[in-house]
Amino acid sequence: MGLPAGKWRIPLAGMLVALFFMAVGLIGGRGGLNPSQASAQAELPVVGSYENLVELLEKAQGYSNLYGRVMIDSMAVKESNQAVVPQAAGAPADDMDFSATNLQVAGVDEGDLVKTDGLYIYQVNEERINIIRAQPAADMALTAAIGFSDRGFTPSELYVDGDRLIVVGNRINPEPYPMPYYENNQIQSRIYPPIYSSQLTRAIIYDITDRSRPSEVRQLDLEGNYLSSRKVGSSFYLLSNKNINYYRIQERPIDPPVWRDTVQGQEYVAEKYEDIRYFPDRINPNYLMVAAVNLDKPGAAAEISTYLGSGQEVYASNENLYVAVQKHDYMIRPMIGEIAPDRPAESNTTVYKFGLLPGGVRYFGSGQVPGRILNQFSMDEHEGYFRIATTRGEEWRTDQYTSSNNVYILDDNLQIAGRLENIAPGESIYSTRFMGDRAYMVTFKNVDPFFVLDLSNPASPQILGKLKIPGYSDYLHPFDENHIIGFGKDTIELKTWGDQSQAYYQGMKVAIFDVSDVANPIEMSKVLIGDRGTDSELLHNHKALLFSAPRNLLAFPVTVMEVQGSTVTPGAQPFPAYGSFRFQGLYVYDIDLDNGLQLRGRITHLSPQDYQAAGDSWYRSRKNIERALYIGDDLYTLSGDLVQAHDLASLTLKDTLTLGSQ
Repeated sequence: MGLPAGKWRIPLAGMLVALFFMAVGLIGGRGGLNPSQASAQAELPVVGSYENLVELLEKAQGYSNLYGRVMIDSMAVKESNQAVVPQAAGAPADDMDFSATNLQVAGVDEGDLVKTDGLYIYQVNEERINIIRAQPAADMALTAAIGFSDRGFTPSELYVDGDRLIVVGNRINPEPYPMPYYENNQIQSRIYPPIYSSQLTRAIIYDITDRSRPSEVRQLDLEGNYLSSRKVGSSFYLLSNKNINYYRIQERPIDPPVWRDTVQGQEYVAEKYEDIRYFPDRINPNYLMVAAVNLDKPGAAAEISTYLGSGQEVYASNENLYVAVQKHDYMIRPMIGEIAPDRPAESNTTVYKFGLLPGGVRYFGSGQVPGRILNQFSMDEHEGYFRIATTRGEEWRTDQYTSSNNVYILDDNLQIAGRLENIAPGESIYSTRFMGDRAYMVTFKNVDPFFVLDLSNPASPQILGKLKIPGYSDYLHPFDENHIIGFGKDTIELKTWGDQSQAYYQGMKVAIFDVSDVANPIEMSKVLIGDRGTDSELLHNHKALLFSAPRNLLAFPVTVMEVQGSTVTPGAQPFPAYGSFRFQGLYVYDIDLDNGLQLRGRITHLSPQDYQAAGDSWYRSRKNIERALYIGDDLYTLSGDLVQAHDLASLTLKDTLTLGSQ
């Protein structure tokens, strides 16, 4: 496997302890449940043996004949209200106000590059973690920098829970892999290191009671790529995807996935086939691993559950965790000398539901809906119902297989209780936001229809109103119950050939939608930033947004590209040109319902010399501002090289802290 230790063994003493804990039901994803909970978990069949695993995977390949096959797509990937951040030791007084990560669900924390507890800032900075004393703002200092002796580990996100710091990332494990080649008309095999590499998803927990001397207290490893994580109260949940190379398993046996919890020992443990369960309706060549840790019980073993299956998107409420995976069914027909698709993929999405326990999870069941989802904001839980938005078909089709969009409402058993289908035929969902009894949906092809949906009656969801405007929104964020903010791109529609038209995206667009009159939503305020090529991490990652309605504050990082002069040739069809680099940094807006969006100012970490040296394009510089946060009346911006503190009202610079290179 190429993993540390090379073998999966537990020292004798650790084995006896492990057997004891397994007997009382505390580890391996099979503990901590009462009999009724255990029966729900037992509804999933077990893999049982290596031979059965191979048989299941052979069936999953689905090759029957030239007239039909099923292809399974198990892509791995990898919020509206301010969350309540636990009070840290040495934190400021209770009346000190500070921002938290922009979350999808209040109280369900998500990992991010930057966190604060109101006194310190914690930052993922390439291959280290910086702990920065942020208060007083005029005297910032780097308190500690956590490096990693294991150079294969790359941190990607972190959490802060009082005096605990959780760092999440991936560790790459190069492994020699036999590559086939031809010799004397025979297939041979030769070892080429390191062609193939496996990965571990790793969470490291530190005691940061003394911020200047963080102390590692625990490490949790799951084999596979990092999928997602959440923290609800004192419970931390970690998910990974481990791909099974079907062709490799035909060449030689491969080991089951491994995990390690240093509370239980330093050695890696291989999951047993009799403990690996599978989803009968979704047999994917992949392992989904779910780990749960009770942070309030540092000596308690992590609960590990392994499933033959995969996850693509993850949504979590305060009570449940939902893992969604898509499946594409292709109908194909033989042609002369080749096999060609008869029609495009018919997609559906399966959702697995897990109940969240203190330091554990319980599998409840699964449901399926037609279509594919966009991201985690395509899912929501409200008053016992699960809501999900999907797109079916393809935009380019003009027959019965053209794209359409849908919302399905599932009951507590994930059975469809209500549906709203065939929204905006020929378009695809670009963003969705569920808010209580309503949902807001943006679809797009050439213009942006903004839909207001009524979900108050789960059995009969309805469209209340819609608004068609140029552009589209990639992310929707609540302002209040009757106003929502859209972040996306402006567009122009141009004729291409014949009567065909095509939309071309332009600069970034921020708009406030007023849905007080649900039948007639309006765009009450908007701003356009830059020209074609302008981009913001916020359009791809909601955590890049800093928003506070009480403070009338809206801020996000953006890279601005601008077109200078005319790009239109006389007598020719105008064609949108890409802009040249003009700015990278933070845009800060005042936002209220009377004045809409008003630019308060811009902050950049680039020097005048950096701008002079820049060409037409820009790159991921270590001076690019990635996140912003506030503590009291101070606004902080963070890049790889710098932390700057500004007065929140005037944006006057108070201090600059140089972080230095790695």
